[in-house]
Amino acid sequence: MMSDEGRSSLPQQYAGLDILATMVVVVQPDGQCLFANAAFENVMRLSRRAVMQGNLYDWLVDATRLRETVLSVSRNNYSSSRFDALLRRNPLHQQRNEEPLPVHVIVSQVEGQPQVMVELLENEQQARQDREERTLDQVQATKELVRNLAHEIKNPLGGIRGAAQLLAMELQGTELWDELAEYTQVIVHEADRLQSLVDRLLAPHRRAQVVVDVNIHEVCERVRALVLAEFPRGLAIVRDYDTSLPDFRGDREQLIQALLNIVQNAAQALQPRIMAGDARITLRTRVARQVTIGKQRWRLALELHVEDNGPGIPAEIRDRIFFPLVSGRDGGSGLGLTLAQTIAQQHQGMIDCESEPGRTDFRMTLPLP
Repeated sequence: MMSDEGRSSLPQQYAGLDILATMVVVVQPDGQCLFANAAFENVMRLSRRAVMQGNLYDWLVDATRLRETVLSVSRNNYSSSRFDALLRRNPLHQQRNEEPLPVHVIVSQVEGQPQVMVELLENEQQARQDREERTLDQVQATKELVRNLAHEIKNPLGGIRGAAQLLAMELQGTELWDELAEYTQVIVHEADRLQSLVDRLLAPHRRAQVVVDVNIHEVCERVRALVLAEFPRGLAIVRDYDTSLPDFRGDREQLIQALLNIVQNAAQALQPRIMAGDARITLRTRVARQVTIGKQRWRLALELHVEDNGPGIPAEIRDRIFFPLVSGRDGGSGLGLTLAQTIAQQHQGMIDCESEPGRTDFRMTLPLP
């Protein structure tokens, strides 16, 4: 058995592993965790203290291969080995029914030590990073296109509305007024509707940010109160907050708007469950370490999850939900998520989404100081 003094020296000895993007765990031959780096904490959604109180063998769907390999490497039968396995995303919360994470496992000796180093590489990690970068590039290109198009629409739209008003003034008092008044009113009404749409497209680019110290849980509570006022029955909004998260600099009102758009979308998708009385939205905050957002690496980041138990996003629009005018709901403008993504990007962050029937999870990632 390792002495308490030896155990306490391990985190300092392996602290350099925190800069790695891949998950790394140092274990004893019996699987007891002695050290876990920041990437492992992030994926498992557990504190380092909780990780080090656990056993790595409990966190694989089938740990037989890992157990045999760790023992062989610790006995110096061979120096390293690699294989594929399935990692439980959070063994302490099995009730969430989350799909296990496919990982590639590399087991290696620690020179001069009886401990073994286990590195776990997400098979989906590279694919997800590529998808996030592609989404950011597409959203940026679409945003520029929409902004330019909206500016081009504004001037002729004002001319059409003005001409319709002048025509109405000319027709008043003539025999044609009763017959044509309705048509001029339709032109003015539709021009106003299009003007409102253009203003919403341009809104994120017009308003200067008002940067203050922001507590993300104050933002969450404000949005929670607004949505529950709109849906007072049949909807539960569950809090799952990490209260250790620090304040950060940002535009509080913009962040409230971004989160409100996401939560309102979730609530509207949950209408059948609201009628049945079992609709649920979870607001979850976590700290993430060594996070890549857009091609930039951040030591610390905030992850804000909005998870619902609704029907999921239709597969045909899942990759386009942040594009303007794309909506999975009849009567939806398709601008709410576009605006939310724009606000996240203005805070050097981003929003991504995982969705399947029964579970949709929007994750807003924002860098922390």
